[in-house]
Amino acid sequence: MVRSVFLVGPMGSGKTAVGRRLAEQLRLPFLDSDAEIEARTGVDVSYIFEREGEAGFRIRERDMIDELTKRVGIVLATGGGAILLPENRERLATRGTVVFLDATIDQQLQRTRRGRHRPLLHTADPRTRLEELMRVRDPLYRSIAAVTLRTNTRRPGAVAEDIVKALSECSEST
Repeated sequence: MVRSVFLVGPMGSGKTAVGRRLAEQLRLPFLDSDAEIEARTGVDVSYIFEREGEAGFRIRERDMIDELTKRVGIVLATGGGAILLPENRERLATRGTVVFLDATIDQQLQRTRRGRHRPLLHTADPRTRLEELMRVRDPLYRSIAAVTLRTNTRRPGAVAEDIVKALSECSEST
């Protein structure tokens, strides 16, 4: 039985793009928790934030993470804030292998600058907002990660290949 792989990291770190390539390489289904929430609700994450606030979204996200992490043999890209709730961290860490995709603030800015679907960046100063988010979230990502990789300017396929190697090394050492 193949253990699931859960990708965590800040917005713009490449979780979805890398996740798709990783799923192909591992021959596993790919899921994205934000996309699953959008499919279930029929509205985008920005709309949920607008109507229910971040707290409302986090409840939906918590329930989705619980459901998706019960599946065996998947690659799951999580939202950047999925690690904020202790129950999400516990479920991610115990139900699969967590891979932290790390990216510099500059790289996050570059990758998110055209996106309109990132409600936490609807601010006059996205750089400061990303820095604030990383101060809180970085230690949480690291606390549950079995593997950490810096993505920055790397192609998603190359990052996915490195994850496959790291997962193989993890399974050999257990």
